[in-house]
Amino acid sequence: MKVLSLTKRFGLYLFIGVVFSGLSSCNPSTDKNSNQLEFWTMQLKPQFAQYFDNLNTSFEAQNEGIKLRWLDIPWSAMENKILTSISAKTAPDVVNLNPKFASQLATRNAWLNLNEVIAPEVQATYLPKIWQASTIEVCQANNCSSNTFGIPWYLTTTITIYNQKLLAAAGIKQPPQTYQELATVAQQIKSKTGKYAFFITFVPSDSGDVLESLVQMGVTLIDESGKAAFNTPEGKAAFQYWVDLYQQKLLPPEVLTQGHRHGIELYQAGETALLASGAEFIESITNNAPTIAEVSAAAPQITGKTGKKNVAVMNLVIPRDSDKSQQAVEYALYVTNTKNQLAFAQESNVLPSTVEAVEKYIDNIEQQDQETLIEQAKKVSAMQLEDAEILIPVRKDIQVLQKAIYENLQAAMLEEKSVDQAIKDAAEEWNRQN
Repeated sequence: MKVLSLTKRFGLYLFIGVVFSGLSSCNPSTDKNSNQLEFWTMQLKPQFAQYFDNLNTSFEAQNEGIKLRWLDIPWSAMENKILTSISAKTAPDVVNLNPKFASQLATRNAWLNLNEVIAPEVQATYLPKIWQASTIEVCQANNCSSNTFGIPWYLTTTITIYNQKLLAAAGIKQPPQTYQELATVAQQIKSKTGKYAFFITFVPSDSGDVLESLVQMGVTLIDESGKAAFNTPEGKAAFQYWVDLYQQKLLPPEVLTQGHRHGIELYQAGETALLASGAEFIESITNNAPTIAEVSAAAPQITGKTGKKNVAVMNLVIPRDSDKSQQAVEYALYVTNTKNQLAFAQESNVLPSTVEAVEKYIDNIEQQDQETLIEQAKKVSAMQLEDAEILIPVRKDIQVLQKAIYENLQAAMLEEKSVDQAIKDAAEEWNRQN
């Protein structure tokens, strides 16, 4: 596994393969040793095997009698395995998931409510908006309460990787910071160079970048009752923005048929000037397109009038049925403490989620004698964390909303519907199911 794959596990869902050292089967054991804590991660072997061996050995030395059993699960298998294990009451004691999937089981009371077992002062050591990303309102018998189901672990934020040579050829001195500036830059690059400024996918089953862009432009996707809230002047303006760019031929035609991966390929081929991606993709660009990497630089992610920036979160959750929940909480807090988060972030090119670890992460980069492209990208990514948040509502059916919006946006782009009709249809389609 390459480090560049880490971002996919947050939102693009393209993982395959796994290595199980010393196991004859990929099926987790159902034998429960009274002193054994079982920990599942997603797609971290073999690259981080040494890191976790050292981490677990250190925890065992500090907690006499506790033995760690670490299993690494393929992304493609994790959802089915955790659902099966929760149902059969054979779940691991600690499991690595993302808020999007974990929230589905949180509404069914599958996870330990961490608000009941982790002190407020400990919660406060994590970035506030990131801690909130794993909090959901759970209602039972007309009684609703706030339930924090996950401890934040590692993060990524989107940055803008840009081709300095291509921007210069178009007479542009700085990359765009807002969508309004992006539209102007797109026109200038196309007229001066014949190339495209950027790629963004409208494939319903792929990246949620367009959905996030609506929020950044000031659109509320869903109201408190769960109904569509985007059929508003702000929503229509956002729909119109993307329709105009497409109809003015300022977007590659493949935005309707190709996913985010195609955008990376176009940037590496020198066909686009901007790439919205994670800092960990710098390694891929350097390896696959060294001449493009040489003229590339990193800037903050493009946003709208709200100034909001996205973040993708991986967390650790603890099944409510674990018979070692106290030890599981202690282990999860150990994995995610400042020292261990910082070590993992530096090894993997992702970001930590405690306030102190982020500060140290940035300080370490600033102390470098020479700032390479990857160091520049990591610094930009980390500096955004103060304003970063999960932009898309944490709901089990959010993919239904994305499909309704993307398909109707496509219809408007292809002039099969007006913008007014497209946004009306998308809202009605969502409301019919909620």
